[in-house]
Amino acid sequence: MYLPTHFAVTEPEALHALIRAYPLGALITHWEGGLDANHLPFEFDAGEGEHGVLRAHVARNNPLWQEVKEGQEVLVIFRAAEGYVSPSWYPSKQVHHQQVPTWNYAVVHAHGRIRVRDDARFVRRLLTSLTRVHEAAEPAPWKMADAPRDYIEAMVQAVVGIEIEITGLVGKFKLSQNKEEGDRLGVVDALQAKGQTALAAAMQQSPLSPR
Repeated sequence: MYLPTHFAVTEPEALHALIRAYPLGALITHWEGGLDANHLPFEFDAGEGEHGVLRAHVARNNPLWQEVKEGQEVLVIFRAAEGYVSPSWYPSKQVHHQQVPTWNYAVVHAHGRIRVRDDARFVRRLLTSLTRVHEAAEPAPWKMADAPRDYIEAMVQAVVGIEIEITGLVGKFKLSQNKEEGDRLGVVDALQAKGQTALAAAMQQSPLSPR
């Protein structure tokens, strides 16, 4: 990934926060058939290993778990809010017209080694954990015990777990850090007016000047 210094984010807390807020990752693998991508909701455990561990599950019918080799290097891409930026949003454009369109976004690339966990115990624990996290905001959170036991057991048997030991995290938050403060605020105002509040908030939380 092309990574200019002023867009690079290295603070673990910021990278971890993005992964937790946007847990649907694109898992990129390579096997004899070529490149493949699977989009999976991940559980992130920052406390295990040097850089953390990612856990997810795939359908047993998904060939991924049979294609990958134990310890194979993989890449998982997590993407936060993103959006188009018009030159017209920069106040300075009205002065010198030296602005062009761009796109703002924040991503984290998690590099790691994959391991298949065809283990009902592992899968059951993972599903319980994912459910607890993503049901927490519901007025009446659903839990696995709400469904018939034999139905849940059938669902558990229908999926296979995967675990990725993270070997490195790379963050790129392209949020107009290379622009003057007035132009950044112009973009924030335009995004808020268009209802893109998540991206506007991310810009407000990022450094206001290049690092």
